[in-house]
Amino acid sequence: MHPLLDETAQREHKLRNRLHSFLLLLGIGGVLGLSAVLIWGWPGLFWALLAVVLLIIFAPRLPPEAIMRMYRAQEVHPRYAGRVGRVLDILAERAGLAKRPRLFVIPSATLNAFATGSSDNASIAVTAGLLRTLNLRELAGVLAHEVSHIRNNDLWVMGFADAMSRFTQALSTLAALLAVFNFMGMLVGVIFVSWWAILVLYLAPLASSLLQLGLSRAREYDADLEGAMLTGDPDGLISALAKLERYTGRFWEDLMFPIPGRRVPQPSLLRSHPRTEDRIARLRELAPRSETPIIAYQDEPADVVSPWDPSRLVPRVRWPGVWY
Repeated sequence: MHPLLDETAQREHKLRNRLHSFLLLLGIGGVLGLSAVLIWGWPGLFWALLAVVLLIIFAPRLPPEAIMRMYRAQEVHPRYAGRVGRVLDILAERAGLAKRPRLFVIPSATLNAFATGSSDNASIAVTAGLLRTLNLRELAGVLAHEVSHIRNNDLWVMGFADAMSRFTQALSTLAALLAVFNFMGMLVGVIFVSWWAILVLYLAPLASSLLQLGLSRAREYDADLEGAMLTGDPDGLISALAKLERYTGRFWEDLMFPIPGRRVPQPSLLRSHPRTEDRIARLRELAPRSETPIIAYQDEPADVVSPWDPSRLVPRVRWPGVWY
């Protein structure tokens, strides 16, 4: 990938984001290790980490096609992808991917996009609502963000963190069993396990989940940076983020939930993504060079991916309600 942005700013942002990711992964592993030690002693630390590694290596992975079927997504053949497909081709080439990710459209009015799979077998899904709302320049920024997740293997990193968190959750269930034994032991004046250890085990999943959310936010920052590098146009992603915040954070909430306190509470410990204001502030620090090869866009809005024109998508009844 070409260094499309100021090299000093690029190094600083990448170093900061990856350091955060490393520390958060280390923290999730530390919570798991502490839980294992409290239950089985120091040998439990080795066996717990070995179990997680084996789970990551040998656990069956859900193929991208299966995930797309869950969302009733429709694949857009490259010959019909038009301008959006050409932009995705450019992004995949700049990212050095072995093959271009497959493009899917989800028949939903929500504004969302996500990537799934691996670097050699990846898929990107965008909702019909996103195609209706963003112009081509903004959509390129969103696609670049998802391509960056694929390039940086974020899907595997988050899967590894999720495996450790789930294992911690499984160990935590033993805390309830140990508490029962302690109550029974109290009848005969015996305490099998320290109540402090049981409390730590009980709270371990909460700590692990918060660290996992923090890791997700750190990877989002890195994907923003890499996405801006791929397009050479931080302002395009800034415009997309601002528009998504305006539509999803205000318009739909005002329409569907006109009550106070409906937004994600602050501080943002319970958010899987950083605050939009923080993401935009970081992107504004990235001053593109004058010779940066910015993707050439047409002025017309990118609201059609023929033959999957979002305007042709009709409402369908599907759990938990009507999808568009």
